[in-house]
Amino acid sequence: MSVTGPLTSRRATRLLETEPLQGRDEDAVASADYSSMLSEEEKEELKAELVQLEDEITTLRQVLSAKERHLVEIKQKLGMNLMNELKQNFSKSWHDMQTTTAYKKTHETLSHAGQKATAAFSNVGTAISKKFGDMRRK
Repeated sequence: MSVTGPLTSRRATRLLETEPLQGRDEDAVASADYSSMLSEEEKEELKAELVQLEDEITTLRQVLSAKERHLVEIKQKLGMNLMNELKQNFSKSWHDMQTTTAYKKTHETLSHAGQKATAAFSNVGTAISKKFGDMRRK
């Protein structure tokens, strides 16, 4: 699907030798009218190349579309669907995260803090119950 010819190879060589366009250069290129600098032969070659490129793009889109349909068919045959893929990705990501050192340390710290908080709430609850008991007796 490559386009070769004297004009194309000359242009490709010139493109490879030039520096990338910068800001104002891009604006100048976009607004320039190159058609007056081209010979009739070059214009015809470019028009032919344009048609060929458009045809190639159309063909590539059709091939891509066919491959995407085939992909969907294979996934359906394998019982894979978007929800299953999301579940699998989530499960794998969750497992990967749980195996990291940072997660393990954070889990351990929060677990320890939770145990301390539970003990503190228990002590506060016991103290309040004792206080209410003392107030009833008086």
